[in-house]
Amino acid sequence: MKSISRSFMLLLALSSGALQANTIATIEVQNKPYANWLTLDATVEAVKAATVSAQTSGRIIKLHYDVNDIVPEGAALLEITSKEQGAELASFEADLAKARALNSEAQAQYQRYQALFPQGAISKGAMDEAIANAKSTQEAVSAAQARVIKATESLKYTVVYAPFSGILTKRLVEVGETVSPGQALLSGFSTEQMRAITHIPQRYINQLPKNNEFQIRLQDGRELTATDITVFSFADPQSHSYQVRINLPKDQLNIQPGAWVKASVKLGESNKIQLPVSALITMNELSSVYRQQGDRFVLTQVRIAEPVNGEVEVLAGLKAGDKIALDAYQVLLNKQ
Repeated sequence: MKSISRSFMLLLALSSGALQANTIATIEVQNKPYANWLTLDATVEAVKAATVSAQTSGRIIKLHYDVNDIVPEGAALLEITSKEQGAELASFEADLAKARALNSEAQAQYQRYQALFPQGAISKGAMDEAIANAKSTQEAVSAAQARVIKATESLKYTVVYAPFSGILTKRLVEVGETVSPGQALLSGFSTEQMRAITHIPQRYINQLPKNNEFQIRLQDGRELTATDITVFSFADPQSHSYQVRINLPKDQLNIQPGAWVKASVKLGESNKIQLPVSALITMNELSSVYRQQGDRFVLTQVRIAEPVNGEVEVLAGLKAGDKIALDAYQVLLNKQ
């Protein structure tokens, strides 16, 4: 209350002086149709976010990155002991070599029997046995190859790679810890694409325009136009609102998950008074304009809505026909 009182007294002091209006640009207040903007709070989240898990068992022997590190796509995140997987691969490779040798011998015998059988030198039983043996050894080679492929993949799983470039947000294991398949290891998100998540109350859902174009205002003052919108077709049973995903432009930097933004969408038109932000002078919670009276400007307090696209709606304090200074701070500087 003391802060507001001091601000109000300061505004009174500023308004007490007179200023010639012939050197200050003015605009006339008009009550005319403007777009109705519905402004909602939204939370930024990453489109790509994942938690990588172990696909083999072993002990963590090395962590290459930690929380808040920037990781390129395909980089090795951590390493797991690989002796057991390596030994298993070597064993299966030896089995594959043996299976290929047996298959080579069986195929050669089958070729010989196939040439001798029409001459009557080989019995029907021996020929059938050679055919069966050739097929069996060939299938054994295929099975051995499958085991080698599986063991090779298991060995690759001892090094965990980043699925995309981004920032690590969680480290769920420590060096020396034993992990098993399915255990969560690291979490992170990609910085390439962000989206804003908001919820539209049920009473507004049928008023959404077909193009669903949203204006996003960031905390640093930047304003973005987003057209890639997804409106969920079902309502939340507790809040009775519809979730909306707003994909932000990819060329915008320094937008991080978890940040609050304002999401605005047009819902038809109505008559109202709107002014450019430059016409306002704001001190703490008080907003005012310099209204022209004769050849002087008088500070006039106004009540406004949230600014959208560089303009604000005046809810109270002005009427159509009033003339106000286009640049309030220019008037303030000239008073000093």
